[in-house]
Amino acid sequence: MSRVAKAPVELPKGVEFRQDGKVVTLKGGNGELSLELNSEVELRQEDNVLTLLPRSGSRFSTAIAGTMRALIANMARGVSDGFEKKLELKGVGYRAQAQGRSLNLSLGFSHPIVYEAPEGVTIETPSQTEIVVKGADKQKVGQAAAEIRGFRPPEPYKGKGVRYSGERVQLKEAKKK
Repeated sequence: MSRVAKAPVELPKGVEFRQDGKVVTLKGGNGELSLELNSEVELRQEDNVLTLLPRSGSRFSTAIAGTMRALIANMARGVSDGFEKKLELKGVGYRAQAQGRSLNLSLGFSHPIVYEAPEGVTIETPSQTEIVVKGADKQKVGQAAAEIRGFRPPEPYKGKGVRYSGERVQLKEAKKK
């Protein structure tokens, strides 16, 4: 069984912690995030260290305590440093351009694709073939990057498409006569 819940969460400098009943709120330089705690989890605070304990000895309460601990640790990192995902475009004529909250993509279709960034997520394009998705909420950043990749995932024969930075695409051999 996982022992994630036993590790304490240390809050970075500049992060404010507030708890109103079941709702935990962390506020920092990159914004404010809230999470509702499960009733099977008890939260204790000592200075800048948070400890999550299961209320009972059941498998569920131990598992959910580990999940809640990971979510709170991600929130603490998000409001202090933030998260970012980098995407690359591979293919002739594939281009990206950020305009405010929207991202214009040319991915070889007969029409351009316009993607609106969700609230709390910013999209930058350092070059025409690079996309950087940033934000405080790890789940929203990952979801936005996955949606952008989903418009044209890398295909297995030439490797063209939108891929995560550092993603390796295993190319297939073409059919032989």
